[in-house]
Amino acid sequence: MPKNRSGGGLTATQQAAKFLGVAALSGVVLAGIALPAAGALGLATKGTVEGFDEIPANLRTPPLSQRTTILDSKGGMIASVYSRDRTVVELKDISPYMQKAIVAIEDARFYEHGAIDLKGILRALNRNVQEGGTAQGASTLTQQYVKNVFVEEAGDDPDKVAQATQQTMGRKIQELKYAIQVEENLGKKRILTNYLNITFFGQQAYGVEAASQRYFSKHAKDLTLEESALLAGIVQSPSRYDPVNDTAEATKRRNTVLQRMADVGDISQAEADKAKSNPIKLKVKKPQNGCITAVSGAGFFCDYVRQVFLSDPVFGKTKEDRAKVWNRGGLTVRTTLDPQSQQSVQSSIKSHVYKSDKVATAVTLVQPGTGKIMGMGQSKPYGFGPNETQYNYSVNKSMGGSNYGFPTGSTFKPFLAAAAIEGGKPATQIYPSPYEMDYPDTVQSCGKPWVNDGVPKYHLENESESEKGPYPLKVAMEKSVNTYFVQMLQDIGMCPVSKMTDKLGIVQGDGTKLPQNPSTLTLGSNGLSPLTMASAYAAFANRGTYCTPIAIESVKTADGTSLPIPKTTCSQAMSQTTADTINTLLRGVVDSGTGQEAGLQSRDNAGKTGTTDARKNAWFVGYTPNMSGAVWVGSPSQSVEMERITIGGVYQDKVYGGQVPGPIWRDAMTGALNGVTAPAFNTVNIPDPPERHGDGEDRGEGRGDDEDHGRPGPGGNKPGKKPGDKNPFPGMSIPPDLIGGNTGGRGGQTDGGAQGP
Repeated sequence: MPKNRSGGGLTATQQAAKFLGVAALSGVVLAGIALPAAGALGLATKGTVEGFDEIPANLRTPPLSQRTTILDSKGGMIASVYSRDRTVVELKDISPYMQKAIVAIEDARFYEHGAIDLKGILRALNRNVQEGGTAQGASTLTQQYVKNVFVEEAGDDPDKVAQATQQTMGRKIQELKYAIQVEENLGKKRILTNYLNITFFGQQAYGVEAASQRYFSKHAKDLTLEESALLAGIVQSPSRYDPVNDTAEATKRRNTVLQRMADVGDISQAEADKAKSNPIKLKVKKPQNGCITAVSGAGFFCDYVRQVFLSDPVFGKTKEDRAKVWNRGGLTVRTTLDPQSQQSVQSSIKSHVYKSDKVATAVTLVQPGTGKIMGMGQSKPYGFGPNETQYNYSVNKSMGGSNYGFPTGSTFKPFLAAAAIEGGKPATQIYPSPYEMDYPDTVQSCGKPWVNDGVPKYHLENESESEKGPYPLKVAMEKSVNTYFVQMLQDIGMCPVSKMTDKLGIVQGDGTKLPQNPSTLTLGSNGLSPLTMASAYAAFANRGTYCTPIAIESVKTADGTSLPIPKTTCSQAMSQTTADTINTLLRGVVDSGTGQEAGLQSRDNAGKTGTTDARKNAWFVGYTPNMSGAVWVGSPSQSVEMERITIGGVYQDKVYGGQVPGPIWRDAMTGALNGVTAPAFNTVNIPDPPERHGDGEDRGEGRGDDEDHGRPGPGGNKPGKKPGDKNPFPGMSIPPDLIGGNTGGRGGQTDGGAQGP
């Protein structure tokens, strides 16, 4: 029995190859190494046999990287993304001209020799000896295929690519051993097929199908003789023979291939001469790679899908595992994006905010009950040019968004109201709600109470002096009365609000939990993303059930295998009665409150406005029973105060949540829901109190918000009036300890560069 070495038992072919490697490889086969043949044989073979035997017997052939196609929910193309632009095809789908051309120019004896072409080696040796250098190579097509496998396995790692292409004795010996294995295991047709699919043709095209599409905008099976000869000629030096940038050089190389095809009998000399006389005719298709090519402004959604794939463990245990699957590509990713909704989002954005404006807008639509992201867009397009960005303003930092999200202003107030109602407070709850007041001395939290230790004490006020209570909840919500909600927080404490926001999936833009302080948990002073807000409000539309957002409906590999995907997780964040109560309250905001400009005419809808300190952010977040949407308008850098500003060609003296974001939301929702059923909300009866006050508006309700995130602002404490202690709305609940509560004078509002408590 022959003794098996680490590489396995040797066949007759392998024995011949070993002999070749021992006797001549050092100078003959290495035609690609810049060594003269004379003297190279002197390198001889010390250790070569042992090195040959130690090489593993099986060549690892990783799946070829291909393009991944991202589709919308209806199957329409969003974008193609790839590490390498490649579409793998079978030999029957490659023009016979192409098959003959590549063999003729790269390895004319391909079908006659094994893994090693001894005649070719001797020919190369003779030529190199004559010229005193390395003028001609002798690698077979099989060896070239093996080298390409090494390069493919190296991926985009420059060090590994360098190792895969290094011209050394050891590398050539390794190629030889694997070439022997490949010849025995695959056969000529499969080797040719694999080679034509793996090799690089320039212009970012890997494989003959991608090359055919890039240069001629056609399938590889339809390539003509001249076109096939051109592509075959490119392989030797894609940059030198690039027909896009050097037609003359590419023509010479094409004609060389045509003549070689005639010399080996693949075509007649007459056919070759006729083809040579024809000029190169290209129909170049520009590379279409990445989310920058996405249709309907869906570049940011496309990038969000990529971020989901790279971050969710369902696609691989480690980040490296997930990246390997994504970069290998060949996937068909069907997403949740609804083309009608996306088109409506983009149309609304373009109508209201220009990409050249000082401020931007971001819009996200989510389907209640499923968590599906239906639309996502922004006014600054996805790209690298002026007024473009790669930051997705709709999502958190970890998914490609801004560092912190954006302060939400009074759009946060419904979460506080939901926590209070869930805890037993009636929808008719009344608080004194003075025009201005100090923050409470202490507010209970889940741990140590918050203390108003500002010197002077932290202070807040409503936008309009006409906004002074007492107010019941319904009116306070419609008018967005700041002091009402601070008094509500004092009454119930911060812990119920924190627990409610946790159930609604609310985290800051940087992924951290909301801090427990009155400014954050009443007036929305901390940054959140539009996707977070739209998903949280969707729980109100879904009668209290919160569903985590999802973007992917299915993923299939190149062979049609379905991969596991992330699923939405739904949980009851509040009782149905609480959600129905919030729906009733927020319906009043669009019917008769600060959100009237956002209201939809033909279906039940509800929502809330929000405007932050110094008008650096304006929001409208609203929903119908079957769609939830969030709209943010502001400066991504939080450096623009939206007063006396032109947005979308319209001059705005002061921007309010209901005034600019509201109409964007209205138009986006109208188009998205066109032709969609219009179910009604489940509502509750909330008695209307007698009308007592003027028509105060929602202006600047996020006092204390700015880009500084977490630094308390200055306060003021002047003597002020005390409201009366009589309940003006008999039969409605009003806490006796808050009647006549201490109020301070004006002077404690934050200063546009600092944050309230």
